[in-house]
Amino acid sequence: MQWVKVLGGLVGASALLGLGIILGHFAIPKGADAPAPSVSVSQDLDLEILETVMKQLDASKIRENLRELSREPHLASSPRDEALAQLLLQRWRDPESGLDAAEAPTYEVLLSFPSREQPNRVAVVGPTGTILFSCRQSEQNLTGEQGGPDVVPPYAAYAPPGTPQAVNAAKHGVAGVLVYTDPADINDGHSSASQTFPNSWRLPPSGVERGSYYEYFGDPLTPYLPANPSSFRLNPDTVSGFPPIPTQPIGFEDAKILLCNLQGTSAPAAWQGALGCDYKLGPGFRADGDFPADSQVNVSVHNRLELRNSSNVLGIIRGAVEPDRYVLYGNHRDSWVHGAVDPSSGTAVLLELSRVLGTLLKKGTWRPRRSIVFASWGAEEFGLIGSTEFTEEFFSKLRERTVAYINVDISVFANATLRAQGTPPVQSVIFSAAKQIPAPGLDGLSIYDNWIQYFNRSSTEYGLVPSLGSLGAGSDYAPFIHFLGISSMDIAYTYDRSKTSARIYPTYHTAFDTFGYVDKFVDPGFSSHQAVARTAGSVLLRLSDSLFLPLNVSDYGETLRNFLQAAQRDLGVLLEQHSISLGPLVTAVEKFEGAAAALGQHVSALQKDTPDPLQVRMLNDQLMLLERTFLNPRAFPEERYYSHVLWAPRTGSVATFPGLANACSRAMNTSLGSAAWAEVQRQLSILVVALEGAAATLRPVADL
Repeated sequence: MQWVKVLGGLVGASALLGLGIILGHFAIPKGADAPAPSVSVSQDLDLEILETVMKQLDASKIRENLRELSREPHLASSPRDEALAQLLLQRWRDPESGLDAAEAPTYEVLLSFPSREQPNRVAVVGPTGTILFSCRQSEQNLTGEQGGPDVVPPYAAYAPPGTPQAVNAAKHGVAGVLVYTDPADINDGHSSASQTFPNSWRLPPSGVERGSYYEYFGDPLTPYLPANPSSFRLNPDTVSGFPPIPTQPIGFEDAKILLCNLQGTSAPAAWQGALGCDYKLGPGFRADGDFPADSQVNVSVHNRLELRNSSNVLGIIRGAVEPDRYVLYGNHRDSWVHGAVDPSSGTAVLLELSRVLGTLLKKGTWRPRRSIVFASWGAEEFGLIGSTEFTEEFFSKLRERTVAYINVDISVFANATLRAQGTPPVQSVIFSAAKQIPAPGLDGLSIYDNWIQYFNRSSTEYGLVPSLGSLGAGSDYAPFIHFLGISSMDIAYTYDRSKTSARIYPTYHTAFDTFGYVDKFVDPGFSSHQAVARTAGSVLLRLSDSLFLPLNVSDYGETLRNFLQAAQRDLGVLLEQHSISLGPLVTAVEKFEGAAAALGQHVSALQKDTPDPLQVRMLNDQLMLLERTFLNPRAFPEERYYSHVLWAPRTGSVATFPGLANACSRAMNTSLGSAAWAEVQRQLSILVVALEGAAATLRPVADL
């Protein structure tokens, strides 16, 4: 079932159709704040400190954080959003539990808002122009929190203004789109008021999912440049990536009235849902329905584009030994409405983790080996804007010095099990953390033991292990992995997929995502929030404090081997027919596996000895920089920011290297010797060079 139901391209034939300064300045120890000279260059992870942090992470404090963060709506750039930025600054500058430094750099970015003076509207209009039916312009005020002046009405950000009506789609093309969330996708088919919030965690019939419809990420006017006053800006009238037609989301109670009155052929099975009728494609309304057959659907969209200031908030803990190596931990701050789950559940965890570490720091009992940067990103909901602008502004510094990026956005979707996504080298450190933390509510079971029962895979190297999902572009990790090539991960607690088919928690991006919703239905007692804080906190300390970085590069070998086998199995014959050999790719994968294994042995040998600090530094740089070797900014010229040859978007059906899969898919029906087949050969060469470069990075540093 599609994750969002598209009612159709509006109205056909009289009806609806189916840190430079911050990082560079504050990461270097200065004056009285500098670590004591007695700090050892061999400083390693202190298991007692780790245990102390785990014990001090307090579920009740996370709960109070969430109550405050989600008390009012905080749309990006709104007064409440900026007030929360100040709250973070206050916490991170606290004399008893604060960090070494905190700043809030601001960018001027292009955002999209609905008009208060001319609200967006969807209506059925009769032959004489009489309004026969109007969709809700706001959600039902069920708890007293859905009707306030700061609750932004449902809208599709960046959708252009327009008032399409009575368009013959077959003749003139689609004129507008209505989007709704079907109860089959979010509520397991349940749709009545008695079965939904506030009586359960399911989405009420009036709930509408807001969202950004911008195709790319980052500020739309300054691609590849930070949105600073001096930066060149594109013309808003000609910028690409915005929807070409007016678009408006509606609730499924209104969608039912429109869909169940359509006539025409039945929609494909994959488009059918749980509204209690056979979904038709139109054109036109049923003669025996609620509206005259010649009625029309009118969609009025009055969205406007505005340049707004949006802040990131950065908190710094300087490293004692390697202050020029950064471990980043981030989440966005802005939400569509109250945003208790998205994103405040993650921010509540971030604040508690930084409180515990800040307290140890101020007491003088701990300082990490490497610098830690906590980040609260602005304007994520509009297209990962704050994090992308940060990576653009500090591109060189971050690429040279960042060890890893930890993302905790929605920390708790539900309270069944851990869910982690990331690049292969971070698998081992997440596993190590999860094995040491008790699963909430399950005596004697670790988070790892519980996790493997819900999501698992068979590994040729390790046997049965939890499944580590791959990273797409759904949160602020995207610019770090796709643009900078930094090893990244996303950590959360989620639901039991055997008990629900929901693609995400039901009140996602609606006015019903409130503190009470989390407190009553998502995580009563906040034990899952605490579990995420402990898991992410343990990963953070292991990355920032371990003498040798806990990044297992050999785990990339299994991914490469799986991709290679899929290419051989599903594309090998086709490629041979066009005289394209996978032989060089096979050799490149073997070279990588050999180099990774040799480096692993070198690490083991050094760990048993007393290594020279320079040896440690060189080896850690190899581990840190491996991810960068898979970047090729010219590999996918049609894809903005995507340059990672292993994790770029894959449109081809074969689960293999994305560039190769996509090129083969496009070339499939073209002639021998065509430009499309030349592109297949180019993508294969790009892969081979990347893998050989990765292997070279892992070999002894004196070897070329």
